[in-house]
Amino acid sequence: MRGVLAPLALAQFICSFAGSNMNVMINDISEDLDTSVQGVQLAITIFLLVMAALMIPGGKLTDRYGRKRCFLAGLAVYGVGALLSAAAPGLGVLILGNSILEGVGTALLIPPVYILTTLLFTEVTSRARAFGAVMALGGIGAAAGPLIGGLITSAISWRAAFVFQALVIVLIIILSRRIEDPLPPDPTSTFDTAGAILSAVGLVLVVTGILAADNNVWLMIGLIVLGALVLLWFFRSARAKERAGEQPLLSPSLFRNRTSNLGLVTQNIQWLLLMGTSFVVATYLQVVRGYDAIQTGVIFTAATLGLLASSLAAERLARRWAQRTLIVTGFVVAIAGVGVLLALASGSPSAWAFAPGLLLIGLGLGLCLTPSVNVVQSSFPDERQGEISGLSRSVSNLGSSFGTAVAGTILVAGLTTHAYGAAMITLAVLGLVGLVTAVFLPRGPVSSTTPSAPHGPT
Repeated sequence: MRGVLAPLALAQFICSFAGSNMNVMINDISEDLDTSVQGVQLAITIFLLVMAALMIPGGKLTDRYGRKRCFLAGLAVYGVGALLSAAAPGLGVLILGNSILEGVGTALLIPPVYILTTLLFTEVTSRARAFGAVMALGGIGAAAGPLIGGLITSAISWRAAFVFQALVIVLIIILSRRIEDPLPPDPTSTFDTAGAILSAVGLVLVVTGILAADNNVWLMIGLIVLGALVLLWFFRSARAKERAGEQPLLSPSLFRNRTSNLGLVTQNIQWLLLMGTSFVVATYLQVVRGYDAIQTGVIFTAATLGLLASSLAAERLARRWAQRTLIVTGFVVAIAGVGVLLALASGSPSAWAFAPGLLLIGLGLGLCLTPSVNVVQSSFPDERQGEISGLSRSVSNLGSSFGTAVAGTILVAGLTTHAYGAAMITLAVLGLVGLVTAVFLPRGPVSSTTPSAPHGPT
């Protein structure tokens, strides 16, 4: 089964890498394409919006066309987008390749990664090991993206970073030949187009509001409220369709599962902490300390090693400890890491003062990322994995966007002369919310057949 797991984990790695490595290439891209830094930031923003809009529909399409087929289609679209980005003569083509095609490809391929992992690894510890590998490479892609991207950009060019992505996609497609879809596709499965449009519009408005946080607080509030109203319309529409015997894009019964709801909240806050910390520390190192992309990436190696160590230990940990225990412990360690980071970094001019805190944050998040995903996915039977996987990935993406926006708003607003410390303290407080949420998770193993996980209509 390791041969099956390798392409799934690599797919999560390259998508996480794409989401973080662009941050160190902004200046190079803007100079080469004769555009502004804001133009490149627009490309990054559109990428996030496309993913947010299409992740839930992407998960639902797997029921109709099959998980492996959607996975391969997503890889192909992503690969074309990477090559187009590498050859982009201007900002418009870069947006088409990176923001749109790579965004669409990601939305198509990521839900099958989690669905196939759940379906192919049915035993608790083997599933923990599988999700541990997937989340380890995902965490490494997010944490090491700036370092790898910085090295490639400095040694060759920013275009080579997109060629690197395309080469990894080719490798994944070759390795995917061993994957067999455990469930046959259902061509008779209907697709809720109106629901897809409503969910996409609502999520785009929410993500746009989050990303606008560092420019205009009132615009942020307005967009988020409007997005919430559209999403409420979407859920009311889905409930009406379900009562009428139709198949909505996302069944409201998914949210009747208390265990899954708690797990989704912990997922959201984990990615908020990971991307928020990455943004704050990277900004501080480059703006205040004057470090370049490679130096900044090297310092983040501590967080990468922490994530790798704890994620790869997921199988052994799952044998000895309950999922709830691992998630709670992970939050405690990550929050302690923020405290160590603030205490050591503020009192020392050495770059290595950041390493202990980042290592603890990486260890803590690596401890809880895998069991949180496992809790959510295991709360539902096989036939509902398409729905819950799309929802789970959307919630995680919202966490990533929210973490960057919260940290960015505090740093830009300059609410205090110690804006860096204020941003990290805010992230730690949000981490406490995740910790309290995790305490209410069930102590025992999670199963889709337990009363806490009602199936609801399918």
